[in-house]
Amino acid sequence: MAPLRTALIGLSASAKVTWAADAHLAYLLSPRGRQHFSLTALLNSSVSAAEAAKREFQLPERVKTYGDPAALAADSDVDLVVCCTRVDVHFPTIAPALRAGKGVYVEWPVAENLARALELTQGVGVPNSVVGLQGRVMPVALRLKEILAAGTIGAVLSSDVKAFGNLLARDGLPEGLTYFADRRVGGHPVNISWGHTIDYVHEVLGEFEDFRARMQIQRPQLKVFDAEGREKGMVKSDVPDLLALHGTLKKSEGRIRVVDGAVLSATFRLGPPFKGEPGFVWTINGEKGELLITAPGPYIFSGDSYNGPVSIKLHDHLTHQVRELGWEWQDWQKELPIRARITGEVYERYAEWVENGMGEVKEGREWPRLGDGLERMREFERLYGDFDPNWK
Repeated sequence: MAPLRTALIGLSASAKVTWAADAHLAYLLSPRGRQHFSLTALLNSSVSAAEAAKREFQLPERVKTYGDPAALAADSDVDLVVCCTRVDVHFPTIAPALRAGKGVYVEWPVAENLARALELTQGVGVPNSVVGLQGRVMPVALRLKEILAAGTIGAVLSSDVKAFGNLLARDGLPEGLTYFADRRVGGHPVNISWGHTIDYVHEVLGEFEDFRARMQIQRPQLKVFDAEGREKGMVKSDVPDLLALHGTLKKSEGRIRVVDGAVLSATFRLGPPFKGEPGFVWTINGEKGELLITAPGPYIFSGDSYNGPVSIKLHDHLTHQVRELGWEWQDWQKELPIRARITGEVYERYAEWVENGMGEVKEGREWPRLGDGLERMREFERLYGDFDPNWK
């Protein structure tokens, strides 16, 4: 089968956030990526911006450049459209391609709020789609599912997550990311960082049966720093910087057993943890033992929390022994930059499905689709509704 002709939205020569280049482009241009995908077009805010990106990343002359989402959607030489823009630009840039029946890959969050996401998807899951919740297929999550399915700790009784948004300062934002302080934009640490984190927790343990949450804005005024770290002023924030939630998980008698009434509790706080402590600690308590997952931060979904040990430990309640259970990257992933490895796995699974005729998804080869993104956004709508009943 010929490689899938792919258009990339948001690859920029002057981007404040480099995810499009680091995660998507790095895979698409790799020998592995070229087996399944062919970069055909770029879409930016203007044709000249797209041309600048094409020059910056030394892309072939054959790559088309667009400044109009409708024109891209009408291009019969494009099979898959990948959106890596700021969250509040997802809808206008991807909607034409979705309406034209093309495959779409939309980064998380799907849109700035649930209403906008439902409007984009017309309230239904889209089979020929991907949503950027790649933590579901990261090696750590896959290994945990394997351990739990083997009955290593028996049925899950409870779980606890403590996560810190430690890629950012506790009291400030870079000059180019001040929109992180505006809840209406939809792209901020709670939606992005916590959204990815709770999604991979749910992927391992299942969804909530019910939950309650509290959010707090501890620092309503944030410093603004320039590229050299100099303070440039202040910005008002209406985005919570602390989240605490607890709820019961859905009972499961499947491959991963979860007892009726099993409690999941979690906290997320913006900024670093107590000095010297890990930025991510997750325990899963079972009938026969307990798992402890630790990492420098919760960003094991993106590659940004591998600057120290990422470990899975087992406390066996029968022997009272503690041992490392380990996890591994696939060999082909090791050949990619770390930020491209998990996104690359998402692309691999999508391509496999297309190449096999777009029928039933093979068990164990699932990937996150727009319907999964809607489910997570419904959870977030509940979070914000509890925090601010007037929030729309």
